[in-house]
Amino acid sequence: MTATSETAASRSVTSRTHTTDKAPARLLAVVLTAQFMAMLDIFIVNVAAPAIRTELGSSGAQLQLVVAGYTISYAVLLVAGARLGGVFGHGRAHLAGLAVFTAASLACGLAADSGQLIAFRVIQGAGAAVMIPQVLSLIQQHFTGAARVRAIGAYSAVLATGAAAGQVVGGVLVSVDLFGAGWRPVFLVNVPIGLALLVIGARVLPGEPRTGAARSKARARGFDPVGLVLLAVAVTLLTVPLVLGQELGWRDWTGACLLACAGVLAGFVAYETRLAARGGAPLIAPRVLRLPGIAVASARLLLVMAANAGFLFTLTLHLQGGLGYSALHAGLMCAPTAVAFGAAGLTWRRWPVRLRRHLVPGGFAVLAAGEVLTGLVLRGGDGGSVALYAGFVLIGVGMALAFSPNLAGALADVRPQDAADASGVLVTVTQLGQVMGVAAIGTLYLNRLGTPGPQGSGHALWVCELSLAAVACAGAVAGLVRRRRAGTAVG
Repeated sequence: MTATSETAASRSVTSRTHTTDKAPARLLAVVLTAQFMAMLDIFIVNVAAPAIRTELGSSGAQLQLVVAGYTISYAVLLVAGARLGGVFGHGRAHLAGLAVFTAASLACGLAADSGQLIAFRVIQGAGAAVMIPQVLSLIQQHFTGAARVRAIGAYSAVLATGAAAGQVVGGVLVSVDLFGAGWRPVFLVNVPIGLALLVIGARVLPGEPRTGAARSKARARGFDPVGLVLLAVAVTLLTVPLVLGQELGWRDWTGACLLACAGVLAGFVAYETRLAARGGAPLIAPRVLRLPGIAVASARLLLVMAANAGFLFTLTLHLQGGLGYSALHAGLMCAPTAVAFGAAGLTWRRWPVRLRRHLVPGGFAVLAAGEVLTGLVLRGGDGGSVALYAGFVLIGVGMALAFSPNLAGALADVRPQDAADASGVLVTVTQLGQVMGVAAIGTLYLNRLGTPGPQGSGHALWVCELSLAAVACAGAVAGLVRRRRAGTAVG
């Protein structure tokens, strides 16, 4: 090879490296911003609910559906959304979901009554269900080694800080009352952000990363309609009674739904197993559930996200309902938890390697300590002290260590061809954990709420914090019994 050709080759390699370094960074920025926006919308409505009820005259059940309609459709359709990415390309599916989410956000902001708002929230959740599963799949495809660990760390930080940030942003938007629009900006704020992401995403997201043969194979795999219907029915039977049970008095139908869910889920597993044995293409390939660490990681994700959502929901009820704080004040009090989560979630990989195998169970232990400390400080019905913020920081750090290394370890060895299915499973479990946390811990708070006022609310919160500490202890035990991985694996 001549000197000229060597120089040209060197420049070519440098150019490719430069492009490779920049393109994934832009891709990650786009998809994580969309992820943050979708997570924000799960929680941002909590602090806006009183204003929505006042303006639209919503009943209790209608208000519950405004909050939960998004979550229910999101949870039901997540696995189907992951499959769409595998068939049509993760970049295209992400942009399509983002477009639906943005349009539905505009419609929510312009809704004239409770029925319209509920319907548009369901559509908004469906858009998020198509958009969000592609994030992990794109990370799996475009990042390797240490870069993948960093990308998953950023993903984890966005996922959980979006919950706390939703409280803060919702409080700010409702309190500021932009243009006299009241609660509507909590939805309308998504529109300019969504439009900007669509324009940028069209340039940086891959349209169809597969070869022609792989694309044909993926499309031939199809959607497994029977499996899709069975899973959707099972998730619906689980989420609807959990979300609406307290509001409707835990009538007999809620127990019947939960029993039916167990039966439908068993039927789904049996059908998927038989379909795979016949050489078919199941919605969730059984081999994905047998991948190293996926089952245990799923259980721990369920627990940590249930603790996260239950903590934020009941704390908001106590601060606004029990202590009479404004939406802005209550939202800002969640900021230390978000900051602590982000800091720990982005730095844990720099910690000594010998500590990494203990991060997940240790994180759950720290989370339990934070829950107990927070409950002790607030149980008397006062506004807390410096110790309260120490509890908030412990909760943020504990959740980060229980979540981020766990997710990174679960996805470390997932092959690109299994990325969509694994992402769909893990994201679905994460969402179900949030639904179950709000429903179970929220119900416990309302049932324990005796005499209205700070003291009754403080006592109810104390019981909830003890329950959340127990959930965290269960996560620590699950971390200790997991299958040991060789070398320097995390978890």
